[in-house]
Amino acid sequence: MKTEIQDLLEKYEERILGQNMNLRLLLSAILSGGHVLLEGVPGTGKTQMVRTLASLLGGDFSRIQFTPDLLPSDITGSTIYNMKENTFQTLKGPVFTNILLADEINRTPAKTQAALLEAMEEKQVTIQGETYQLPDMFFVVATQNPIEFEGTYPLPEAQQDRFLFKLHINFPTFEEEKNIIQQVIEKNFEKNLETSVLSINAFLSIRKEIEKVTIGENVIDYMMKIVRRTRESESIRFGASTRAGISIGKAAQAWAYLAGRDYVTPDDVKLVAKPALRHRIQLSPHVELEGLTIDQIIEELVGAVPVPR
Repeated sequence: MKTEIQDLLEKYEERILGQNMNLRLLLSAILSGGHVLLEGVPGTGKTQMVRTLASLLGGDFSRIQFTPDLLPSDITGSTIYNMKENTFQTLKGPVFTNILLADEINRTPAKTQAALLEAMEEKQVTIQGETYQLPDMFFVVATQNPIEFEGTYPLPEAQQDRFLFKLHINFPTFEEEKNIIQQVIEKNFEKNLETSVLSINAFLSIRKEIEKVTIGENVIDYMMKIVRRTRESESIRFGASTRAGISIGKAAQAWAYLAGRDYVTPDDVKLVAKPALRHRIQLSPHVELEGLTIDQIIEELVGAVPVPR
């Protein structure tokens, strides 16, 4: 299985240039059963990143453009009356898929955002009192624009906490950007259209293998000290929840598996801590006034916790 997952990762990195770390984190998230919030300016390839992953995994892909007039039923589905057959018929929404891209999720009100809560946490959807199960491989990637806030609705804390990672999509280097532009202009990407590398059954088998990756008690202690430090720091107004510790543990298992190991190291925990915590904590007002970022505070907190041997 590890050969197949490495093959998938190589093809993913060949197709999406300049985002190797984010691609590995995105793959770690889906392997550990979590969801991802992508933040980046328009035109940095967020949609292509998610669509390519769905293609490589051979899964169904749906995209929802979130707008202020979007209704919860536009996501989950609805029940209509079939006059011809004199019965009620359930029309399932785009949430019934393997990989769902919630594009610009913060452009829709909280009522519509909340339509994803049950799906993301319990992998089920309730339509007119009837509950329907979602596929075993169900992965939500939501995007938001960090520079345009007019006409947006900030994600509630409960909604943000449902995401395993928050990833920042940065601009590629000069050479990487040049290669991307050449690929598109010369249409080289059409010669290399993705075919699935893994079947869904193989993917689910890998997920079970990841659950067996060992996390020693000393590593769990290290992980929890980091999480608890977020609640004790004067720089942080609201610290991370217990779900944050669970997220770090699961993500570290997936990251270790991608690295070819069957055990988690403190370095794995340090690497996934930042994307797992940055959307779960709020800085104190005096820290924001000083111009410090959440990432800087997390680095300080993690650096202050002794690494186990």
